[in-house]
Amino acid sequence: MMEIDVKVRPVLDPEFVPAVLWNRAYRAACADDPDGDPLGIALSRPDGTVYTIATTVLPHEGENIALNATYVERLVKTLLWSKGGSRITIAGNPAIGALIAEAYSAAGARAFDYDIMGRRMFLEPMLLKSCAFNELPEAREEKMSLGRNLDGCRIGFDLGGSDRKAAAVIDGEVVFSEEIEWDPYFQSDPQYHLDGIRDSLKRAAAHLPRVDAIGGSAAGDYVNSEPRVASLFRGVSESDFDLHVRGMFKRIQAEWNDIPFEVANDGEVTALAGSMSLKSNAVLGIAMGTSQAVGYCDPDGFITSGLNELAFTPVDHRADAPADEWSGDVGCGVQYFSQQAVARLAPAAKIDLPGDMPFPEQLIAVQELMEASDPRARTIYETIGAYFGYALATYAETYTIEHLLLLGRVTSGTGGQIIIDSAEHVLKAEFPDLAEQVTISTPDEQLKRHGQAIAAASLPVVEESR
Repeated sequence: MMEIDVKVRPVLDPEFVPAVLWNRAYRAACADDPDGDPLGIALSRPDGTVYTIATTVLPHEGENIALNATYVERLVKTLLWSKGGSRITIAGNPAIGALIAEAYSAAGARAFDYDIMGRRMFLEPMLLKSCAFNELPEAREEKMSLGRNLDGCRIGFDLGGSDRKAAAVIDGEVVFSEEIEWDPYFQSDPQYHLDGIRDSLKRAAAHLPRVDAIGGSAAGDYVNSEPRVASLFRGVSESDFDLHVRGMFKRIQAEWNDIPFEVANDGEVTALAGSMSLKSNAVLGIAMGTSQAVGYCDPDGFITSGLNELAFTPVDHRADAPADEWSGDVGCGVQYFSQQAVARLAPAAKIDLPGDMPFPEQLIAVQELMEASDPRARTIYETIGAYFGYALATYAETYTIEHLLLLGRVTSGTGGQIIIDSAEHVLKAEFPDLAEQVTISTPDEQLKRHGQAIAAASLPVVEESR
């Protein structure tokens, strides 16, 4: 068993084991063992995109077997959800390859990931294989240009788990914006979603002389504006999803005379909005709300082909870490950086809330206590901030980060600054180089009010002939 020295323990969750510290301890053990073996991981997509990792593992024997299994499986999980792919290759150790193949199978511990990332995300069964280390596939990644198209009369919309927003934009200036509460999460009839989206677009269009383009952001994973996996529609049956949801935005586009119409993951649009507001790149945008939404703008100013679904990536390596109610996996971001985290920590803070109170209402109750300077509420935000500081160091192993844009309902009010202060304390205590490199900020008032809508509206390209 490895010893992990955690310098800043979350006040309400002192048993938290930061993934970044566990991984560093493991790699240090590999560096000290002359018999360590090289190991490669490749994650591929049907279109030929390939992501790779080259690392080292301990000799696969005795007590090392469990350590290797944890390290490699958590690394595969991180690669799957930060990048995305349906074909996993383990290069260099067939025994470890067999362990991963067993976990990521229809009957394995990661059956959720096997099904979602394979059949539902990339429309093929997930494939796992092993090979020699020198046969590791070569990396092949593509970049996509950012939006930033602000010409003409546009509608931008954002679909969240608690509300839907829409704005009318003329040459980059917002002339109308509106936020409407809705409850899409567990609605079984896709007509509910369709009617809500149509209503928001109609309301925004009423404030424009014409509509040249429509751009949207929404929770979920999108390929060519087509939702593949989206918590927004989790209440819809799989058959209705395939029949009515997957092509929903194409149908709406047809209703608007096939004008340019693009929909992207809300996290990606968050990163785009942050980059446009900050006038800088290497931006990781994280929204703590219904779930954990993430987007990334790389140092060259591009949105990458990665999924950036960090809600499903590990940040806590405890075997008994909190479990995600959707995937069943433990220690993943959604339980640490969302409304669910606030609800989970409230009992530990000795805040008694009704067990059947919805998460958004629990968050509001805690925020009201925070505004009243209740010290119990403060400990919740301090705990989330400590989690976040360690998670940022974990994310920095995958992303080059210069700016961290933090937003979402969990960060509203005075609690948001406590989260930032606590995270910065962790960075200074544990990761001083990263503390110097990364600037954490929250949206200014303009970005809060209109940034997401403007960025979403800027996604489509309008041809000059229009």
